[in-house]
Amino acid sequence: MALYKQRAKTVGRGAKRKVPGSGLDGDGLASKKPKSDLVMPKLPANGYPTEHPFNKDGFQYVLAEPDPHAPFRQEFDESQDWAGKPIPGWLYRKLSPTAVMVAMHDRAPQLKVSEDRLSVTGERGYCMARATSGVNHGVWYYEVNITDMPEGSATRIGWSQELGNLQGPCGYDKFSYAWRSRKGTIFHQSKGVHYAETGYGVGDTVGCLIVLTEDDENQSTTNIKNYLPPTHKDRPLIKFKNYLYFEEKDDIQKTTKSLRELCGSSMIFYRNGVSLGVAFENFYGGVYYPAVSFYKNVTVNFNFGPKFKYPPKDIAFRGIHEIAEEAAVRQTVSDLVYFVENEGNLRLDTFYYGTSGNPM
Repeated sequence: MALYKQRAKTVGRGAKRKVPGSGLDGDGLASKKPKSDLVMPKLPANGYPTEHPFNKDGFQYVLAEPDPHAPFRQEFDESQDWAGKPIPGWLYRKLSPTAVMVAMHDRAPQLKVSEDRLSVTGERGYCMARATSGVNHGVWYYEVNITDMPEGSATRIGWSQELGNLQGPCGYDKFSYAWRSRKGTIFHQSKGVHYAETGYGVGDTVGCLIVLTEDDENQSTTNIKNYLPPTHKDRPLIKFKNYLYFEEKDDIQKTTKSLRELCGSSMIFYRNGVSLGVAFENFYGGVYYPAVSFYKNVTVNFNFGPKFKYPPKDIAFRGIHEIAEEAAVRQTVSDLVYFVENEGNLRLDTFYYGTSGNPM
């Protein structure tokens, strides 16, 4: 009985969370039809809700879908009374896109994204958009075609980790690196360095290649060399416009302190198929996403592969398009590891809710 009361108290705290602007409690519950929360609403053609919470400083929101492989799923599906109780996060999983596109949530909200989620147009000051999938080892490549760049506008193209500031230019902080259209300057931590004699403009195709070497520390017994992404099943679920999201709280200070150089890593930029040489090397290790920042009304078109206009001929690489399926597989394995490591806690959750949805 004492164990049950402590568990009930822990679960109850999650019911107090709210999402700014949603007008709904963040416990993932509907007021009239609680069972409907266990059913994923149909997604639009582009694979993401038209209205959604944007990632912001301090928090990230990851779209969730029901996990059909979750243990004890049937018991929860049969529950009738969810009032006052949050839906356990482990019943859901991160929704993994089937193709690499521009992330609808992981971008500055003022940017305009095309229906196919491959073209983006800027507005006013510098702000950034990232792709849906990132890489943390291997050699990867993608292209950006500049389709419109009015006078006085500019762009920066490159790579960004997920903590890179979306309301600033790529290369603004420690988490991103970029090549600017003006003067051909490269940027990291807001410091510009001469790179190319000229920049790029309308009609140009910018190729971005990243070389991420193996991290020696992941070969230890405590960090198995598998590069699995973190599971989200231990995160709270919040509800926004009938969809559920995992809420991730950023710990920028902790992450910044843990950054370390990845020996042998490099980034190379290409202009219309011509290599401009190494722009950055021995940069910080981590997961890097294709990223572009916009100053005023620039419009670019992403090409994640498989057919590139100017594929590099001087190095073996993989197109970013290949990471989508691989990322989904790794996420599944990460979730399975979570189930194995937390089997006892999951059984306790099921005991708390019971097959009727009431505490037993």
